[in-house]
Amino acid sequence: MGKPGLFDLENHFAFYGAYHSNPINILIHTLFVWPIFFTTLVLFYFTPTIYDLSPFGLDHVLVLNYGFIFALIYALFYVILDKKAGSLAALLCLACWVGASFLAANLGYSLAWKVVLAAQLLCWTGQFIGHGVFEKRAPALLDNLVQAFLMAPFFVLLEALQPLFGYEPYTGFHACVNAKIEAEIKEWKENKQKKFS
Repeated sequence: MGKPGLFDLENHFAFYGAYHSNPINILIHTLFVWPIFFTTLVLFYFTPTIYDLSPFGLDHVLVLNYGFIFALIYALFYVILDKKAGSLAALLCLACWVGASFLAANLGYSLAWKVVLAAQLLCWTGQFIGHGVFEKRAPALLDNLVQAFLMAPFFVLLEALQPLFGYEPYTGFHACVNAKIEAEIKEWKENKQKKFS
């Protein structure tokens, strides 16, 4: 499977989905991906300020820094990929930034990095167990780091919206994606078999 274009949701989703076809692995990612995003924003709270919000009385809580830029890039990317689900994902990204800012401001740096470290270790360990024990395939980030990190939060959101609400970005989206995922997994298994034979 070739590398997808930057805004090709179907190919992005198929690429990521090929590494997440086991239901338990998908559940593990659903539980742990957004906390990784959130706790990353907690650390970003302590980066230099880009714009001073003190005239608005928000200078000690909501700080326009690299955390805001990070959340904004994700939010805009998701809206461009799909207006409806992308807008929901964008709201979640910005809500994470606000929540992470409040948490970081209350914890302070010396406690915040310890909380973030513990949460990140738990979440990453869970995901690697999901891949090693249940998926039996290396994570997507080993093949395409940027795409894996960019798509992970949106992937788990779309994975939740489809069974809960029957949501598709457009009619036939999931059928097309599932066909691509099955083809990619088949190709991966054949290549794996050739290596061991």
